[in-house]
Amino acid sequence: MAGLKDLKGQGHAPTLFMAFLYFDMSFMVWTMLGPLSTEISEALALTGHIMTASEKATLLSLPILSGAILRVVLGFGVDKLGAKRTALLSQTIVIAALLTAYIQGNSITYNQLLIVALGLGFAGASFAVALPQAGQWYPPKLQGVVLGIAGAGNIGVVIDFLFAPKIAEIWGWESVFGVGAFMAIVVFVAYLFLAQDAPEDVYKKNPKKLKDYGKLLKDKDTWWFCLFYAVSFGGFVGFAGYMKVYLMNTYQVDMSAFGLDVLDEGNVKVIAGYFGALCIFAGAVLRPVGGAVADKIGGVRSLYYFYGLVALLVIINATMSLPFGVAILVLFLIMASLGMANGSVFQLVPQRFGKDIGIMTGIVGCAGGLGGTALIQTLGWSKGAFDGYTAGFLIFAVVVFVAISGISLVKTRWRTTWGVQAGGRI
Repeated sequence: MAGLKDLKGQGHAPTLFMAFLYFDMSFMVWTMLGPLSTEISEALALTGHIMTASEKATLLSLPILSGAILRVVLGFGVDKLGAKRTALLSQTIVIAALLTAYIQGNSITYNQLLIVALGLGFAGASFAVALPQAGQWYPPKLQGVVLGIAGAGNIGVVIDFLFAPKIAEIWGWESVFGVGAFMAIVVFVAYLFLAQDAPEDVYKKNPKKLKDYGKLLKDKDTWWFCLFYAVSFGGFVGFAGYMKVYLMNTYQVDMSAFGLDVLDEGNVKVIAGYFGALCIFAGAVLRPVGGAVADKIGGVRSLYYFYGLVALLVIINATMSLPFGVAILVLFLIMASLGMANGSVFQLVPQRFGKDIGIMTGIVGCAGGLGGTALIQTLGWSKGAFDGYTAGFLIFAVVVFVAISGISLVKTRWRTTWGVQAGGRI
């Protein structure tokens, strides 16, 4: 496996760095509403709009939904306009959305927030731009380390939960969008001057067509991978987006006591952000570990382990009244397992669809976003219908068991057909 030292003298370092920075900034912006959910809800209440559980879920899931769909759209943009132009257009829309929220501030309406949420979806679609742009500059033997560097930007969601609630406490929730817009503008300018599309002598374009997507969508394995990623990445981004709402509704008293006794922090919303960041961090940084485990024992077996652990922990969380510390540990392990499952899924995808990995990344990534949207909506429905989250967690557990059953249905066929010549452990 290639390492960082192998990158010396290869490709285009400024483009690789800007792809990472663009993706990191975008992922942070994409999930910004999650750690600010309580503050925004309180601001709207002051104007007379009391958000229902369903409205909160819709607001938090909309960037995830639009980001999922826009991954495919921006993938076509990369082919037609080039990665750099597509990224700059996308960043412009994101900056406009951030400035809208900042300028409107406490006078913003719920419907206006929905429009902002749609705009933030362009940030979530950056996956379809940043990774191809970085990868185009480097030979096949370096794709793993290059895409690993560019894709490490998903740590941006952790930064959100660490700093957004504190900034909101000091300067107001709208200032977080102002800070985000300023940072996005800085990244935009740096990207404009430093990032470059790979020239034709380095990368030969092979534009995707609608019929290419149609061909892959006729393959049943495409749908299996969509299901598996909808569970793993959808679970990760869904829980991440809804984490603060869940913690504030379930463990507010415990977090308040912890903040005062341990951290001398009286703002429970900030404490919720810290615990949310801790749990999300596990899933963000352990994705490569999941890929490594899959390389060693096989992607199918690793998914059995990770999905099985997720299902068990989700059922425990749904059916037992856990002490706060134990609950945080359970959430931490759920997110860690989902993050590692993400790595395992993408250990298998390139082996099955190596020649179509670009298109498959868009299709499977879209499915992951749709899974996250469904999870947030399910948790919001559970809270609104039953004033609790037991039903929402149990429904997710059932979906995980469906995925486990799916693995059992396909594993023999995979191992005896394309897996024989895949080159890796299935």
